[in-house]
Amino acid sequence: MFYKTTEDHGLPHNPFNAIVVPRPIGWISTISETGLVNLAPYSFFNAVAYTPPQVMFSAGRRDNGDLKDTVVNARQTGEFVVNLATWDLREQMSASSVSAPPEVDEFEYAGLTPTASKLVKPPRVAESPVHLECVFTKTVELLAEEPDDQNVVVFGKVVGIHIADRAIVNGKVDTAGLQPIGRLGYDEYVRVAETFSMGRPTWP
Repeated sequence: MFYKTTEDHGLPHNPFNAIVVPRPIGWISTISETGLVNLAPYSFFNAVAYTPPQVMFSAGRRDNGDLKDTVVNARQTGEFVVNLATWDLREQMSASSVSAPPEVDEFEYAGLTPTASKLVKPPRVAESPVHLECVFTKTVELLAEEPDDQNVVVFGKVVGIHIADRAIVNGKVDTAGLQPIGRLGYDEYVRVAETFSMGRPTWP
């Protein structure tokens, strides 16, 4: 099939996010200027640079038209934490995606334990084996179909990384052992349980 993205594709669900897969999940914790803690997963997330290490996540607006709490908090306080979403934490991650009012603590709602970060104020998910402590660097507004809509990309510099000791095997992060989960299309996810290696070719 072929369809123009400006026209109806004729399928019961949008196939776009079922094609760009798998997508890492940015399970992001922030804290507001008044001290309210927020935790939410974002499937438009990735690492974007090595030196200095940088990450990004993208968010639309809430159903009521307001910016997502994560975006507001990261902008206002200049900090956020990315927590690795794993197979063991899939239910908690999903629970934290609820569109709750700003005063709701998603850590408590999802049955998770907040633990202090080393370099930033937002707490980490204690149950997660990997955390990236980040400082906000910039936002970029993307195209939006409607004037009241807004697609915002948030960029941050990673200033501290936590890795559970059990996740390091022979000097490398045991990705398959961590079993991180990724986002597919619709209500589908994927679990990384098997990896393979391929050497990078060199030009003759």
